[in-house]
Amino acid sequence: RHGVDYLTGSWWPILEDLYRSNIPVYRFVQRPGDLVWINAGTVHWVQATGWCNNIAWNVGPLTAYQYQLALERYEWNEVKNVKSIVPMIHVSWNVARTVKISDPDLYKMIKYCLLQSIKHCQVQRESLVRAGKKIAYQGRVKDEPAYYCNECDVEVFNILFVTSETGGRNTYLVHC
Repeated sequence: RHGVDYLTGSWWPILEDLYRSNIPVYRFVQRPGDLVWINAGTVHWVQATGWCNNIAWNVGPLTAYQYQLALERYEWNEVKNVKSIVPMIHVSWNVARTVKISDPDLYKMIKYCLLQSIKHCQVQRESLVRAGKKIAYQGRVKDEPAYYCNECDVEVFNILFVTSETGGRNTYLVHC
């Protein structure tokens, strides 16, 4: 109704519109030391009442449902060309490497994500080899961050096309 882009726009709701539409609104003051936990997909606004540090973490319980929500948001962001705050492929590989998963549903979901990422790398590698492109191996270092394409903001995993432009290094998906 108001032409707001909820993924990337900067906006503040008109409370009366929310109340008239029977949309639940919770307002409170967060005191120093308070932790606020909101569920995945919750539309929220934060407003300072004075000087503050705004710190946010994307955390959640390690359950199949939470993982599914995170993957759905990750894929939705990719479809909408919005950078995902959480690099889910990178996170999935780190979880698989460091956490013992006892929930069978979560295990299957993570395994499927890992298999899909390997399949994507294999198809991409075969395509590059067929095109006669040289692939150079470069190992990862400890605590190396996830990379995103400079063109489309999608997480880049395992096969990176890297260029040096204007003194800096830019990373791209191969198709970009």
